[in-house]
Amino acid sequence: MLTPDRIATFRRLHESGCFVIPNPWDIGSARYLEMLGFPALATTSSGFAWTLGRSDTQVTLDEALGHFRAIAAAVSVPVNADFEGGFAIDPEGVAANVTRAVATGIAGVSIEDSTGDAAAPLFEFGLAVERVAAARSAIDDGGTGVLLTGRSEGFIAGRPDLAETIRRLTAYADAGADCLYAPGLRLAADISAVVAAVVPKPVNVLVGGGFTTVAELAALGVRRISVGGALARAAWGGFLRAATEIAEHGTFAGLDDAVPFAELDDSFREV
Repeated sequence: MLTPDRIATFRRLHESGCFVIPNPWDIGSARYLEMLGFPALATTSSGFAWTLGRSDTQVTLDEALGHFRAIAAAVSVPVNADFEGGFAIDPEGVAANVTRAVATGIAGVSIEDSTGDAAAPLFEFGLAVERVAAARSAIDDGGTGVLLTGRSEGFIAGRPDLAETIRRLTAYADAGADCLYAPGLRLAADISAVVAAVVPKPVNVLVGGGFTTVAELAALGVRRISVGGALARAAWGGFLRAATEIAEHGTFAGLDDAVPFAELDDSFREV
């Protein structure tokens, strides 16, 4: 299920200005975010994994592809897919899997350089670049125009080295990534340095708390802002507080903060 109109819209969003691309974790949250007026959405590998009772990165390729297909089919706005590391190590495997991913109806896909190995948390530089290039080739061969985001994970994988992060992101840009993303950046100076290093290509910044605003990031030249698993964590936070109160105290005050039944039910009735 290819969506050329949504792909074109998604590409235009990256050409100027700054937009927020929030991360739903299931169909209901995706539809509600669309109702709030967000112009695009992005999946979250962690948020989806938690719906299955698993930790992040423990979802299978087929499960991820099914999730992309379900979210893309449930909304009318562009959807970017958090494809983790492409569910393969070798570039050929990444290319084959990206080919499958772009057939799910997504408008964008990201490939990261995290290995999951604490001793060597990032793929070797040359291999990491080849993996992004392979994803680029797979997209180009399919002729879909799906937007490719290259992610460098050092700041959340125990290697918070700005110079190395910039080296990787500029190489990913040269290898064909349309958008660059280094989750974990928080300092304005670091964000500005990344934006300057890859200009004119757009930069995505992850926001998981109140350390900045849309206006502040826009002023730094950031084009895209995502929240990763933060909305899912916020939802889990309310659930855990209320459920723990019931389990430990036998009281139900935490339920008083819940969205009224009619409000939520009526919202989905209009979909």
